[in-house]
This record gives sequence, C-alpha cells and structure tokens, in this order.
Amino acid sequence: MSSPRFKAAELAISRPMEDMEKVESLKATSIYGKNVFTNAKMKDYLSKSTHKELVQIIDEGTKISRELADQIAQAMKTWAISNGATHYTHWFQPLTGTTAEKHDAFFEPDENGEAIEKFTGDALAQQEPDASSFPSGGIRNTFEARGYTAWDPSSPAFIFETAAGKTLCIPTVFVSYTGESLDYKAPLLKAIEAIDKAATDVVQYFDKSVTKVNASLGIEQEYFLVDLSLFHARPDLQIAGRTLFGHMSAKGQQLEDHYFGAIPERVLAYMVDLENEALKLGIPLKTRHNEVAPSQFECAPMYEEINLAIDHNQLLMNLMEQVAVRHHFKVLLHEKPYSGINGSGKHNNWSLITNTGVNLLSPGKTPKNNLMFLTFFVNTIKAVYEHADLLRASIASHSNDHRLGANEAPPAIISIFLGSQLDEILEEVESARVAKKVKNDANLWHGIPKIPDLKLDNTDRNRTSPFAFTGNKFEFRAVGSSANSALPMIVLNAIVANQLIEFKTEVDKQIKKGTKKDLALLNVIRRYIKESKAIRFEGNGYSEEWAIEAETRGLSNIKSTPKALDVYVKEENLALFEKLGIYSKRESEARHEILLENFFKKLQIEARVIGEVVTSQIAPVCFIYQNELIENVRGLKDLGLPKESYSSQINLVERISKHTNLILEKAEEMRQARKRANTIEDTRELAIAYDEIVKPYFDEIRYHVNKLEKIIDDNKWPLPKLRELLFLR
Repeated sequence: MSSPRFKAAELAISRPMEDMEKVESLKATSIYGKNVFTNAKMKDYLSKSTHKELVQIIDEGTKISRELADQIAQAMKTWAISNGATHYTHWFQPLTGTTAEKHDAFFEPDENGEAIEKFTGDALAQQEPDASSFPSGGIRNTFEARGYTAWDPSSPAFIFETAAGKTLCIPTVFVSYTGESLDYKAPLLKAIEAIDKAATDVVQYFDKSVTKVNASLGIEQEYFLVDLSLFHARPDLQIAGRTLFGHMSAKGQQLEDHYFGAIPERVLAYMVDLENEALKLGIPLKTRHNEVAPSQFECAPMYEEINLAIDHNQLLMNLMEQVAVRHHFKVLLHEKPYSGINGSGKHNNWSLITNTGVNLLSPGKTPKNNLMFLTFFVNTIKAVYEHADLLRASIASHSNDHRLGANEAPPAIISIFLGSQLDEILEEVESARVAKKVKNDANLWHGIPKIPDLKLDNTDRNRTSPFAFTGNKFEFRAVGSSANSALPMIVLNAIVANQLIEFKTEVDKQIKKGTKKDLALLNVIRRYIKESKAIRFEGNGYSEEWAIEAETRGLSNIKSTPKALDVYVKEENLALFEKLGIYSKRESEARHEILLENFFKKLQIEARVIGEVVTSQIAPVCFIYQNELIENVRGLKDLGLPKESYSSQINLVERISKHTNLILEKAEEMRQARKRANTIEDTRELAIAYDEIVKPYFDEIRYHVNKLEKIIDDNKWPLPKLRELLFLR
C-alpha cells in the first residue's frame, strides 16, 4: 500500500487535462469591468445631476449627503440585483493584513410580512462591525466593541462571484468608535491627500493649470503554485505557510531555465482563468510569466491611482486563492515558502501624475519640464535618504525577513539605484558644471543653463536595489509578496509629501529675498543632491562589500523585524505623521504594537508546528527504524554470529538514537524557551525574545533532522513507506 506522500504525488501527476480545456481566454474588451459599478454604469442608473455631483465629490474629496447616498444606494442595489447579487457587504482592510466582510441580504420583511428588497443610503454609507475582534494595538478593549466601516466612493463597488452566489462589495474604511483608524485604507487616503497637496503646491512653480496630483502605482505580484494534494501532505505548509523541514531537490533553479520559460499548460489554464475573473472585476492584469524559482510565477496589472491599485491587489490575492482551488492548486504568497530557492516579492512601481496627464518623474522635452522632473526626482531621493529606516520598517515582517538580502532580493539596507547617466547628471548639477554636448540624437534635454543633457534611455535595471529608478517611476522592490502595499505606500507618500513641503518653504524664502525662481529651485536641488548622496548606490547590493561600505556611509542595516519597527515610535516620526494628519500618536503606537504582535505570534505558530512534527511524526518513525535494526541484531546474535557481523547495525542504532534524542531534547528546550518568553509583558521585548532565543532552535532541530535523513539515505532503509512519513522532501 502506498504512503500518503506517494499517493499525493500520484494524484498531482494524474490531474485530468479536461479541466484545462474548459478554460479559454476571453476578449478583454468584452468582459473588462463587467462586475464593477463603473462610472459608465453609474450614468445609466443615476440621474444626470446626481452623477455629476458624485463625480465632483470623488474628485474633490468632499462629503456625501445622506440624501445623495440614498439615491446612489438605490442605483447600486438595482444594478447589483439585476446582475444576480443577493447580498451586500462592506469590504475593508483591517490590520490583520487581509480583507474582511460581513454579508447582509438585500431582502427585509415589510409590515405585511412580505419580502421586499431594501438597501438604503445609511446601509451604503456606514456599518458597524465588532472593533474589539480585530487588531487594535490597545485602541479598543474587548468590552469596547463598537467600530464603524464607512464607504469610500473613490473606489468603485463590485460584485464578487463564487459558486455559492454573488455579493455586492462596497470598499470602506474601518475606524473605532472614537475615530481612530483601524485599517490600512483610512491612513492611505490621508497620505494620498498629503502628497496631492504638497506636490500640487510645488508643481505650481512650473504649471499653474495643474490642480491635482495623483500618486500612481503598479504592483507586480509574485507567487508559488503547489498541487493541493502535495500541499495537504505538508502540515508545515498548511499551518505556517512555508516548509519548516526538508532539503533541496537535486534540480532547483541552478540551470536558470524556469525564468520566462514556456508556461506549463496546467499553470497557463490557471492564469487564463485568473485573468478572466480579474478583468471582470476591473483589475487590469496585463503580464504573466514564469519567475526564477521552480513553480514560481508572476502577474502584473497596468498602473492605476494608488488607492484603487491597492484595493485591486488585495482583491487579486483573494481571487488567486479562489481560482487556484478550481485547478487543484494552492497559491503560496509567503515570501519564502521553500528554503534554498528564490522567494517572492511584490514590486511597487510608484510615480506622480498631474491631472493634466504629466508624469512628474518622466523627463520632458522642454527646459521647464526637465527642471520640474529634476525637482520631484531629487526630492524623492532626499525623502528616502532622510527616512530610509521608516521605509525599512514599512516592509518588515517575519516572513519577509527570510527573503531580504538572501542573494535574490534587495538587502535590508535601503539604497537608491539611478543608473550611471542619471547619477552622473546629479554629480554635474551638484558641482554646477556646464552641460556636456551629447551627439546622440535621442536627447531630451534641450539646454537649460547649468543642467546637463539627458538621454532617452536613462537607466539600466538593478535587481539588487531595494529602491530603483526605472525610467519614469521608482520601483520599491523590497515589499513582500504577502504584504498589503498600503503600509509602504503610506510611508513613501508621507515622506515625499513632507520633503516637498520643506522644499517649497526653502525655495519661497530665496524667492522672497530676490533670487529668481529657477535659480532658487536649482540652489535647493543642488544642496539636496549633496546631502543625500550617501543613499545612492550603483553596485551589487548582494555583496558583502556593500554592507561594509554602507556602514561607512552611515546607512542602517537592520536585519530583524522587531528592531526595524522601533522607528515607528521615534518622536520625530510620530510628529511627522501627526503633522501630515495621517496617524495620531496613538494610532502610530498602536500599529507598532500590532506589527510586533504579528511577528512573535507567527514565530509561536512555527515553533509549535516544529515541536508537534518532531514529537508526533519524525521521532516515532525513527523509533520504528531503531526497533527494526534491533530486531535484526537480535536475530543475528541468536544465530550465534560474531559481533562484527552486526556491529554496523549497532553503530547505526547509536547514531539514530543520538540525533533522535537531540531533536527531542532541543524541541523540549524550545518549548521551555517559548514558555519563558510568553511571561514577558512588554510586546517589543517579547518579540525580541522570540527572535533571538526561540527562533535559533529551528535551525538546530533542522540540523539533526537532516542528519537523520542522511543516515537513512546512506543506509538504504528498506521501509520506504515509513521513511515517507518523515515529510522531508
């Protein structure tokens, strides 16, 4: 009889092809936004005056009256029900890192006991989930349950469809009874408002017609696929999201043949199905390909306004899970589900776009536009330099710690890659040298005093840089694959907004003293270039030499999450978020507490899984093997054979016994360390204890388990069905 692992492998290999044949790529233009209450659909269901008022409110960010909300609710209900929806929900993003929803039926009984379909403006605008049941970092006590979700009209409602039915989902913020934000969306909207105001004020130096600046975002999503049967054969994958035991396959990624290779047919069927469902929800997925590691893939949408881009990414992760089950796959979004091969990231491509359609991080074709580009380009660099530790904190997590700096992903040192030409240009601007003549016909810079020419293809790509300029945007590559991008984008938009405010203050001072505007701009830009030079690095971010050089430059290299998160509660950062109206001091401190709790709780889970697998699966199998060997020795001895006839078996028993006892001993020591750590009341100290005292046992236990496996391999243990129970491969 085959072992459970062999059965799982057999099932994975024999998946029927018919499932793949049922999926066909649909024409994007025929399904895009089908399940979204888009602006065009609003026009069909709302009066002209109501629609105009709603669009104006969304553009200006003003409040919606309850009378208008009632009209919109009726239109939304009519559209949703006509498309098969039976329930509605406020869809929000609590500080769990996932999304949340509570479904209510459209129907209510009337006074005559008849069923009627009802959905009011009050139900659209506000709901009341239990705030104490979500992470709050101490903002809400268990007995203080009241919290509110409030409609975000800037992100369109959509219908989410499952085999069980269709639900109207209304994107919302989540706040406490006392008004503190308990989610990712509320502070993100505030950060978007801050960057809009600060960037618009600065862009007025160049173009008075600009009245709004939108932060733009494109999120590349990496992920792994594993067959469901193989996933269910691994308790560590099921519970912890990553393999806690095992060793490398003979063939990993060393041949470099998976990246951009032909997509396996079964995986392609999944991708096509995912794209069809995503397009119906208005998620503009455009790219799909194999990633570097075996069974690793990537999808990427087109760029969108940042709030919508993040909503879509959260929705996409839910959708990936749902569609995967239809194809007998499990999606792994953990940053490092398998040791020894590349992990997964979520590259955040960020830029600033004016309401006139100009990308402020794209070099232009006139002197004015290029000075404008230089202004926003250098201010972003200066912001990252001044607040590198905040950016590092924004991507810190237990799972991302496994990925950062692992010769595959950006290191924990925050640096910026610009490309040789842009780096040289900043050097020239800083030293005030006259622009060199460039013979290349692709010049974009048409001659502004003291500013050098800029060529069309101004950067190469540096995969080792955590924050790289890639032509007309910055790519924040250190974000983890399972993360909600709202947190790093809150920080990035906040620090750039703060920097632009300071920049405008300094430029205005010079203008007030009589300096001409362009010269005032260049004076401040030149100083910023000099002050932020240490953050610019064009070399290999994976190298040990860079870690040494970064230290001499004064750049931080914070490798553990608990210490990285300390920066959130530094006085200057508490003040920065308060000044911009993004977080109150209490909200910042609460998030610090929640992130620390998330860190040590994930380590708790992993420690318990390791302990349970060792004691309930690995050790018992080793004891079975020992007994088989002992019986063999006893039989040989009973035959009267000399000791040398069975000395190798005795030696084998001793070696197995040694490592088995050690894994049990270390597992018990780890359990005791965990118990001691759990007595620590201070959350930060508790997180550090788990990181520095409990986690090291993981590697010690794995070392002895790997030794046991090698012993079994070397001696060709004749009990493969028991060997399979070790779950080592």
